[in-house]
Amino acid sequence: MENKQVDVLIVGGGLSGLSVARFLQGDRPELSLMVLEKSERPGGAILSHSEEGYLAEWGAHGFLDNCAESRELIELAGLADEVERAPLGKFVRYVCLDGKLRLIPQSPKKILAAGLVPLWAKLRVLGELWRNPLAGEPSVAAWVEHRFGRALLPFADAVFTGTYAGDIDLLKIDAVMPGVRRLEREHGSVIRGLLKKRKTLKKDESGKPALPAMTSFRGGMARLPQALASPLGINNQLLYRTEVRRVSRADDGWEVETAQHVLRCRDLVMALPVNPSLSLLEPVAGSMRPPLTALPEARIATIALGFTDSAKVPFGFGYLAPERENRFALGALFSSHMFPGRAPAGHVLLEVLVGGRRHPERLELADGELISRVYDDLRELIDLPEPPCFTRVLRPRGGIPQLEEGYPALLDWQTRLQQAQPGLHLCGFGWHGIGINDMVKEARKIARAVGERSARAAGEAEVKPVYF
Repeated sequence: MENKQVDVLIVGGGLSGLSVARFLQGDRPELSLMVLEKSERPGGAILSHSEEGYLAEWGAHGFLDNCAESRELIELAGLADEVERAPLGKFVRYVCLDGKLRLIPQSPKKILAAGLVPLWAKLRVLGELWRNPLAGEPSVAAWVEHRFGRALLPFADAVFTGTYAGDIDLLKIDAVMPGVRRLEREHGSVIRGLLKKRKTLKKDESGKPALPAMTSFRGGMARLPQALASPLGINNQLLYRTEVRRVSRADDGWEVETAQHVLRCRDLVMALPVNPSLSLLEPVAGSMRPPLTALPEARIATIALGFTDSAKVPFGFGYLAPERENRFALGALFSSHMFPGRAPAGHVLLEVLVGGRRHPERLELADGELISRVYDDLRELIDLPEPPCFTRVLRPRGGIPQLEEGYPALLDWQTRLQQAQPGLHLCGFGWHGIGINDMVKEARKIARAVGERSARAAGEAEVKPVYF
């Protein structure tokens, strides 16, 4: 086996690991680092599929541009000229209600004016101002019903179907929306807290709070990890097809063993999804056993369907279907509306989502049956005069971590473990969220923490302010 020493070793070449590496290269270029990736490519769950002029996504379809850390990362990756944006203020979303697509307005006033729920349900929403915070760690469904009333459950279901492909009776509100829970506790009301927060939001030219934009890249989301990995020397700073077998504490840091290497480092960044991290950390944790051995996961297949422009696809981002609608598909993205280059001229692309936490059995169907069932489902909601001229089933290569019972305790354990093990840093898919911005924020924090530890180890003098 080959032995090697580096300052920082990053396990995982997905978005989190590559972001830590790129931030560190910008902050502390003198540090030696290495990234280990189990697969043959960078990006983890982020992967784009280009075929016959159509561009679809296996994983994340984009992220909002309201995160400073993500904007910084785009600049570091050199992708500013490749960014594509679909502004929330211009595009709309739909929800399937009673077998029809209903437009969801983008402003609270328009939502209240729309006939999505009866008058009594709107009055019940305003009653949230006088509801006491719900104790404990309630499910999303229990919390929404307590604060806003039962009539809003289908809308909450649609939101968390789109985000987690999850089940709102199992997802925990403290895990999926900790910021909203803080507003509830601090102000006694979510509405009251949002109104106060609204005053601090960035305004557009009309003086109204500016809405963010859904962001991707001309070549698809895969361009981001590709660009982040590009400056790393392959077989030097970045090793593909390299699986970690063992992680252990060393006298002066950490030791990581693969099939061909024993690698030592001062700072070890475990940039993996939660479940692979827990497996590798078991011998490191010792008596500090995690409250969970694994998180449940939801898997979804993406069925890409191309149509001629005879298809009357409504303008917007797409739609989601609450479970009560008994649809086959969880929803669909109107991809070529958001980003026009996703389909050939004269054609449109829809990306339909199937499976999720509630219906994993649907992923067992053959490709042909999946396509047929999805098409039959869609044409009950959208005017599709002709069958699709392009079809492709993108089956999941991993699952979406479900933030359910025990997840808040798992985050507490993560914090305690990192405090007990100096130089150990945990991030990745499922740690502190599953969104692109969630992961990039954590990567930025870890890069700063590693840089500060390196400065202390090097005995660099602290720069103190001067007062007159």
